[in-house]
Amino acid sequence: MIEKKFYGERLRSARMYRGLTLTELAKRTEISKQSLSLYENDNNTPDYMKVRLLASELNFPYDYFFQKDSYAAKTETTYFRSLASATKKDRTAQSIKLEYVAKMYEILMEFISFPEMNLPSVDFVGCDDVFECENEDAIQEIEDIAAQVRKYCDIGTGPIKDLQYLLEKNGIIVSTRFTNGKKIDAYSQIENINDKIIAVIILGDDKENAFRRNFSAAHELGHLLLDDFYDIEGMSKVEYKEMEDTMNRFAGALLVPEEVYRTDLQTNAKTELNFYIQMKKKYGVSAAALIVRARQLEEITTNQYQYLMKQLSQKGYRTCEPYDKETKQMQPRYLKEAMKMIIEEDKITGTEFLKVVSENGTSISEEIVENILNLDEGYLMMNDSSGEVVALERR
Repeated sequence: MIEKKFYGERLRSARMYRGLTLTELAKRTEISKQSLSLYENDNNTPDYMKVRLLASELNFPYDYFFQKDSYAAKTETTYFRSLASATKKDRTAQSIKLEYVAKMYEILMEFISFPEMNLPSVDFVGCDDVFECENEDAIQEIEDIAAQVRKYCDIGTGPIKDLQYLLEKNGIIVSTRFTNGKKIDAYSQIENINDKIIAVIILGDDKENAFRRNFSAAHELGHLLLDDFYDIEGMSKVEYKEMEDTMNRFAGALLVPEEVYRTDLQTNAKTELNFYIQMKKKYGVSAAALIVRARQLEEITTNQYQYLMKQLSQKGYRTCEPYDKETKQMQPRYLKEAMKMIIEEDKITGTEFLKVVSENGTSISEEIVENILNLDEGYLMMNDSSGEVVALERR
């Protein structure tokens, strides 16, 4: 009988996926922190019962720990929102989860021919702080890039109520199941899978706020377009904030076009909070973002901007504005509909698909696959009705 080799990197990956430190996992399993560290670094091998215990606690299949990772994707820089409040553990856990999204995409590529990533090529010089920057050319640059994206995607000057669909239509993978909204709002990453460049955007699912999610999607699109112009390694917190301010400016310019919005702002009501609350239904972004945009365009003064923001705080709208809860939040459909095509049309069962995943060197649980693909709990073991889909082709 050939003894299987235990791979410590798999234990580390599973632990990080669950967002656990060595100390936390040691406490849950009563396996010492020192032993766990030895296992992860392949300096010792756990016995059968310990692997069973670890697999049960982390909710990963037993075989997962004995498979060498055949993952072909190469990961580029990851850009996180709310970096200052997120710990290294938080960011690492999210990066591991994003890698699983790319792994699942790689497996689905065996069945489905996905659209190529389709984004315009842009030139960008930028400045230190777009909101306060005195360089009018740098400010106009962001406005021009946003207009270029709209023209490239042929969306005119109207509102973009469902930016997620537009991103998926242009070959960008969007998922929503992973982030902790208190620390990380969203993040994006470029992956190279078998020489095919793909982009992945992860949007926070816990906030249940369609307006903020739309803005986050636009923010992350900014990173995908402009990330080549930033060197995130060694970037200070101040520099990171300046970069995030630039992406926020791009998001505002994309979702709230200057020419159209200036027309809306030709009213005395622009100094009243209710005006922006009503405008959010038109533009699909929060009242707070619309107030910021009005100030950026110098349609309101600094004092008027501060007054409106103070009103937001006093009414408790910083965390939840009117229309937030009753507005339906769109869900990504790209990977989900690909999985539905495989199961419902090709009649491949959930068990058979999990076997394919395992054969690719990534035995993971039904729960993880459903989470990655935005599927309902238990879907892999039952059929589900199809919804509006992004056009996919058979491979």
